[in-house]
Amino acid sequence: MIHITYYGHSCFWFDFEGHKVVVDPFISGNAIASHLNPSDIQADFIFLTHGHGDHIADVGVIASKETPIIANYEVASWFGTKGLNGLGMNHGGTWQGPFGKVRLVNAIHSSSLPDGNYGGNPCGFVFMVKDKTFYLAGDTCLTLDMKLIPELCGQIDFAIMPVGGHFTMDAHDAVLAAKMVRTKKVIGCHFDTFTPIKIDHQAAIIAFEQAGLELKLPQVGEQFLF
Repeated sequence: MIHITYYGHSCFWFDFEGHKVVVDPFISGNAIASHLNPSDIQADFIFLTHGHGDHIADVGVIASKETPIIANYEVASWFGTKGLNGLGMNHGGTWQGPFGKVRLVNAIHSSSLPDGNYGGNPCGFVFMVKDKTFYLAGDTCLTLDMKLIPELCGQIDFAIMPVGGHFTMDAHDAVLAAKMVRTKKVIGCHFDTFTPIKIDHQAAIIAFEQAGLELKLPQVGEQFLF
């Protein structure tokens, strides 16, 4: 099992047998995460799906100068100019770390950095950690590229997918995405943070149940195993 904490929006913290990983830290600017303090989060590695402020806002609070910040080349390089340890990748690449492998995969969205610099192409990640493989979609619409993920990475034990709509997939599109990546279990993200992405939780869960799938909509600050 993987220890997971949900910090709201698209921010997740993972403990891979002592290796602490944060994805897309956005806490201090999130009104529904106001009871959380990003400076309390410990991270050995930070992964970023793209350069928008609601995915990178608290990197500077969490990262030391040595913490690898793993993202596409443009976002990682931008953090390098800030004196941090940006480790750039690109689509199709696989990073080998102490807890396993992570493949950078396609996402369809936009990406720019807070100062207006070009943020490159957004992405998702497939984490291959010992006996678990999971897909973290990032901000994306539904795309047929998702069908390639189990072909390239094997059985997907669970997926983390946006379900808020407006800027990304909604729950109904995420049902199709889950079928494409051949997983039965989905953790929802990118919902309820702002008015345009507030969702009907029960309707989303029912949409998954009717397709024979499981959707977990975590509470902000919730810790769980998956």
